[in-house]
Amino acid sequence: MSSTSNNWKKPKFTKKTWKIIIGSCAGALLAGVIFFFTYYNVETVEVMGSSHYTKEEVKEMILRGPLASNSVLAPLLYSSDDAGDIPFVEGFRVKQVNRNTIAISVKEKKPVGCIPYLDSYVYFDRNGVFIESSVERVESVPYFDGIQVSHVIKDEKLPIKGTTVLNTAVALATIFEKNQTIPDHIVFDQNYQISLVYGDITVQLGKDENLEEKMARAIAILPQLTGEKGILHLENVTDSAKNTFEREIEEVTSENWNGGYEEDGSYTGTGEYDENGNHVGPKPKTALDYALESWPGGYDEEGDYTGAGEYDENGNYVGPAPTQETMDANGDWLGGYDENGRFITTGEYDREGNYVGPRPENTDGTEDSSGDSTGEDTEDGSYEDTESDWSDTSYDGSYDGSYDGSYDGY
Repeated sequence: MSSTSNNWKKPKFTKKTWKIIIGSCAGALLAGVIFFFTYYNVETVEVMGSSHYTKEEVKEMILRGPLASNSVLAPLLYSSDDAGDIPFVEGFRVKQVNRNTIAISVKEKKPVGCIPYLDSYVYFDRNGVFIESSVERVESVPYFDGIQVSHVIKDEKLPIKGTTVLNTAVALATIFEKNQTIPDHIVFDQNYQISLVYGDITVQLGKDENLEEKMARAIAILPQLTGEKGILHLENVTDSAKNTFEREIEEVTSENWNGGYEEDGSYTGTGEYDENGNHVGPKPKTALDYALESWPGGYDEEGDYTGAGEYDENGNYVGPAPTQETMDANGDWLGGYDENGRFITTGEYDREGNYVGPRPENTDGTEDSSGDSTGEDTEDGSYEDTESDWSDTSYDGSYDGSYDGSYDGY
């Protein structure tokens, strides 16, 4: 027995044998890795808790990198309590549902409102804490206008004066979320009276009292005002209080006038009825119509009426007849009329008799830099000064530099 033990020899491994052993182990390991990633390959991703982002957006933002395709490794590597640079997301959890499915649970920040600040929108939670900012407005979050802050610091409470405004904002946001009636924006005036803007309808709620009752009435009434413009008064909601709608009456202009039809329904362009037979009155005059009616010109320099002459019947120069081009060139300037209501091109009054000053730009050569008329265009097109005799001046172009800096404030 002892002889057999003494004759046993330790086996010797050649380099070739070692290569075979290592190669087999490496092959087995590679096969195991391939099996692991193939067997646990993610084919389905479920997303829960995200109202701000779509499923595809969540997947793109969270599952970054090749290991996200493995249902075992993804939960270990991609769960986080800190969402980092993802706006409106506080954190997220990734868990394995089965070998080919993972689920992402998103924990969102819950803004109750936003206010404008500089060039951005600042979002705050129900405690008034600044939780996010964005250059784009999220339509599902109520927008408050009239809440002023001097500065903002991320994750700190907004410096809103008093707690009343914040409490009101939170209360309104809760009502809007419950009834899905978020207005375009909510306005607080200087006295913190509340108005809600829904398109062309403004709902005035008044003070922060009985907000639930006021909003219940608003929700019931608003569908009946579709297509209208005006103010719905809901400042009082007592049984005796009448909720009135102050309809906005749009001024009829030549642009929105819908007439042109005769009483018999035929279209002439000048008829005072619309296509439904409703009397809408004559077509309103345009600015050009008023100017042409008030233009006193048409006479030439000899006093003969030609219709195109630039003088009035008394021989006063009043400029050329107004055209649409000249009216458009005036821009926002409404002048051109004199104190007597005549349109003389350079007049500094509007047609209502209000002083509006000289024309902003000198385009016709009839005004000096101060806006005062200093001359006339002669019939041959030259310009003649009528207020000063330049031949009598003796100014030689010299300047002694003695200006004392005084200014008489003319």
